[in-house]
Amino acid sequence: MNFLTCCVDTTRSPFSLLGSIRTATKRAGGTVHNHGGSPGKRLGIKKFSDQAVIPGNIIVRQRGTLFHPGQHVKIGRDHTIYATAPGFVRFYKEKWMRGTRRFVGVVLERGDILPRDEAGSGRSRYFGLVNLSENLQKPVAAHAN
Repeated sequence: MNFLTCCVDTTRSPFSLLGSIRTATKRAGGTVHNHGGSPGKRLGIKKFSDQAVIPGNIIVRQRGTLFHPGQHVKIGRDHTIYATAPGFVRFYKEKWMRGTRRFVGVVLERGDILPRDEAGSGRSRYFGLVNLSENLQKPVAAHAN
């Protein structure tokens, strides 16, 4: 065996017939158009506890039901919780099956708590209305002139 055939046999590789292989020094990056990202959806709590609301005010914008509707609120098609009666927002937790759920409700007075014991204390609203006769029975202070 001569020296030339010995060297050719030892350097034989699957790519030796094709010649040299050039490998990339940078990863291939394609061009991307119109992918600058989308704006944020402004989700979250819009009215916090003890803030006054009127019917139609959005209380929580959410994806899925992180908060569930309680008294005097409803849930929209996109899980937005909004007020259906005037009052003050209250957040509370309730036992639900094996865990707890977070609820949002609206109460008439700022200091009221939810869930409300309607059997013991009676209803605060009838047909979504407020009993005005309670306010009329309170004495009105006369002006000192």
